[in-house]
Amino acid sequence: MAGAMKILAGNSNRPLTEAIAAYLGVPLTKCQVRRFADMEIFVEIQENVRGQDAFVVQPTSFPTNDHLMEALIMIDALRRASARRITAVIPYFGYARQDRKPGPRTPISAKLVANLITRAGADRVLTVDLHAGQIQGFFDIPTDNLFAAPVLVRDIQDNLNLRNVMVVSPDVGGVVRARALAKRINAPLAIVDKRRERAGESEVMNIIGEVKGRNCILVDDIVDSGGTLCNAADALLEAGAADVRAYITHGVLSGGAVARISSSRLKELVITDSIQPTEAVRVAKNVRVISIAPLIGEAIARTAKEESVSSLFD
Repeated sequence: MAGAMKILAGNSNRPLTEAIAAYLGVPLTKCQVRRFADMEIFVEIQENVRGQDAFVVQPTSFPTNDHLMEALIMIDALRRASARRITAVIPYFGYARQDRKPGPRTPISAKLVANLITRAGADRVLTVDLHAGQIQGFFDIPTDNLFAAPVLVRDIQDNLNLRNVMVVSPDVGGVVRARALAKRINAPLAIVDKRRERAGESEVMNIIGEVKGRNCILVDDIVDSGGTLCNAADALLEAGAADVRAYITHGVLSGGAVARISSSRLKELVITDSIQPTEAVRVAKNVRVISIAPLIGEAIARTAKEESVSSLFD
């Protein structure tokens, strides 16, 4: 079956795609994704893919629109080349934070992007830790939302004394995710409740749970500016926590986020390679990257063999 599998890499995270291909023991399919002088994207698949099971690996990270367009054009090229089945493997789904209308006359961009991927010709979608689980329902094609939790848990077990660990959700919205991870390592749960008393005033952080003397682990799906994470770390340490680490699936880390985290009181930020780490991330003293290539590779192998993907997380 592996011989009938085609793994294609866009430009957004080629090292991750190479690691997935190495895990599967499948060579990357020769594919050219380049730009014309006006930055228009051109794709040419340089191998026969007729009747094959094709997987396009492309996180829609910065620059989001370029990488999304690359993915759409690659899917279209595969469809026109008569691939048997096309799976869009999107480790980081870029528009996931726009999953509802926060105010009048605003878009639900996550649904628009789901429509684009479907209309381009994808038969399935494979993603990791969607910001909002209901986005699976935005797609009219089968969608597997993988959880990075097993990879994070293994790293926590290898590096920390679990007897004194406390899992912390940095906000009320992330409680379900944090609780699931706490259950896996049999640790208690605390919650950071942040609120602004008045417009223009800084946030007040209330800790729900007893964190005194604990090794706290902040758990979330996305770290972007890093502000919430650094503020939560300060609040936990002021409440008596022994130290604070953060385990986050997607290291968006835009603007001065890496510098902010480097100079913060966070002992360590652990992120996955769902988004290709920048040079700033690689040299940061308290940021560490762990790979989800084996997780995605295993999910691809099971998809190709028509086996259960959900059993990966039992």
